[in-house]
Amino acid sequence: MQKQKTQNTSDCPVARTLDVIGSNWTCLILRDLLLHGERRFQDLQDSLDGIAPTTLSDRLRTLEQHGVVERRFYSMNPPRAEYVLTAKGRDLGPIVAAMRAWGRKHAR
Repeated sequence: MQKQKTQNTSDCPVARTLDVIGSNWTCLILRDLLLHGERRFQDLQDSLDGIAPTTLSDRLRTLEQHGVVERRFYSMNPPRAEYVLTAKGRDLGPIVAAMRAWGRKHAR
C-alpha cells in the first residue's frame, strides 16, 4: 500500500495566514484596530466583551511577532502602550471587510 503524501501547511498561503489570524478573537482585534486606529489594551478589552486579559495579551503578542501590529509606548512611568496596525496589518483590511460583508449577507 502506497502512503498518501500530505501537503506541508507551510507551503499553503491560506494555512500560513490562518497561523497568524486564525485564532479566536484575532479577527475581532483586527476589526477594532481597522475601525478605530490605535487602541489601548483597555479599549480592546472593553470592546471585546468576554475576552480574558490573558487571551487578549496572547493575541496581541502573536500579531506583534508577525509584524501585523506595533506596540507604541505613550507613557514610560508607568509604562503604557497602545497598539496600531502596521502596513502589513492594514493589508488585512479587505479580508476583514469581506468577512463583514459575508456576515451581513449570510449569518443572521
